Order: sequence, then structure tokens, then C-alpha cells
Amino acid sequence: MHKRIILVGKAASGKDFLRKKLESSGFKYAVSYTTRPPREGEVEGKDYFFLNSEQAVGMIAGNEFFEYVKFNGWLYGTTNKQWQEDDVFIMTPAGISHIGPEDRKQCLIMFIDISIDARRSRLNSRDMPGDSMSRRILADESDFKDFTNYDIRITNPDF
Repeated sequence: MHKRIILVGKAASGKDFLRKKLESSGFKYAVSYTTRPPREGEVEGKDYFFLNSEQAVGMIAGNEFFEYVKFNGWLYGTTNKQWQEDDVFIMTPAGISHIGPEDRKQCLIMFIDISIDARRSRLNSRDMPGDSMSRRILADESDFKDFTNYDIRITNPDF
């Protein structure tokens, strides 16, 4: 069976930082698909595959996604091909809920759960087109309410 590492955490918790560390150690990252607009410095195909709404609808209709969720009004998803071939994934709690029991046995889910103060500081330095810090924080509080489906919880912001 294929083993997978899944990173999950609220906005600005360090998911991308940890993902890049894992990539530099030879793990293959599944670049998510999203309808969110790119942030400054994000690279197509490296950080995300950026889709328009029509492309996303076509992929959904074609059953190309293993999992996809709407978060803050934007679609985020992982394709079936990525799920079979890649090692490292970034998902939301809703995305993780799509993982069946047999696949779950092959996953190590790492929940990066650092303080809201550390995340606010990081969010303050980000360019977030079409979004705001308060909206991100509120959405995360709702999304992560009662989240317990993880194996490792990281609370140190300097991991």
C-alpha cells in the first residue's frame, strides 16, 4: 500500500514550510488545485494549479478529484492520480473526512496547531487578494471545530 503524509492546519500555521522541508528530503508533494487567486510569489504548478470555475466544474464532472472542498468560497482539491502517486498532501479537515478507512491506515496526519497570536503575526505579513485576516481566522475556527482525526499534533510555532 502507498503511504502518505497529510499536513493539516489553520491559516499561517506552517503547512507550506513543513511541506517544503519534506520535499527537500525527497518526498513528492501533491500540488493542490484551487480556484483561489494566486498570492504574490506563488508559482503555477509548484504552489497550486490555479483553475477558473469552469475548469473546476469540468474536473468535478469528470470525477478527476479524489477529494475537493469549498473553503472561503474557493475550491481546493486533490486528483485521484495524485492520491495514487504522491507522498505529501495539504488538506483541510473536510478533505480528510473523504479518506476511507483502508486509505486512512496508510496515512500519517500531522496537525499543525500553533497559537492564534503566532498565526496573526504571520497573516499580517501576507498579501491575501480577495480575503482578510479576520475572515480567514473565523473560517478556520469553524473548519477546525471538533477536529480530532490526526496522529501528531504540533503546537510549537518554531518546529
